[in-house]
Amino acid sequence: MSAVLTPRRKRLLLVLVVAVLLLAAGAFVKQAFRSNLVFYVTPSELAAGNARAKEVLRVGGLVQPGSLQRSTSGGLDVRFTLVDGGSYGVPVIYHRALPDLFAEGKGAIVQGKLDASGTLVATEVLAKHGENYMPPKVFEPVAPTQQAQQAPQAAPGAAP
Repeated sequence: MSAVLTPRRKRLLLVLVVAVLLLAAGAFVKQAFRSNLVFYVTPSELAAGNARAKEVLRVGGLVQPGSLQRSTSGGLDVRFTLVDGGSYGVPVIYHRALPDLFAEGKGAIVQGKLDASGTLVATEVLAKHGENYMPPKVFEPVAPTQQAQQAPQAAPGAAP
């Protein structure tokens, strides 16, 4: 057998090299997606054990009224509890400034990891707002128009 590469062997070698490169690229893409994958769960699903420790989670719910505790030492640390209508609440610790729309009784989505005690150590807090939200600077010029549109119309032929 000779060590000469025939055209057929060259094609076979090229196909093998391309296949190996595609498999390597696929493995890199899979690893990138896996490291950025975040699961969304509710506090009730956490209570049922549907989340693993050390896994990045997104937990959505309402901030339980009366549960918000700010740091007494002047830091940005806050503690609060997320609930979803069930009987279970998820305690949350966050070490940064909260969004402006964050408030007790309002919706929030928290991303982080559970610690050994079952507390969610948050890396990100998103405040949910109503679908009718409009920033104040936008609302001021629009308000007179909206009020005029919402005023009840008099029936035709009725006395003013």
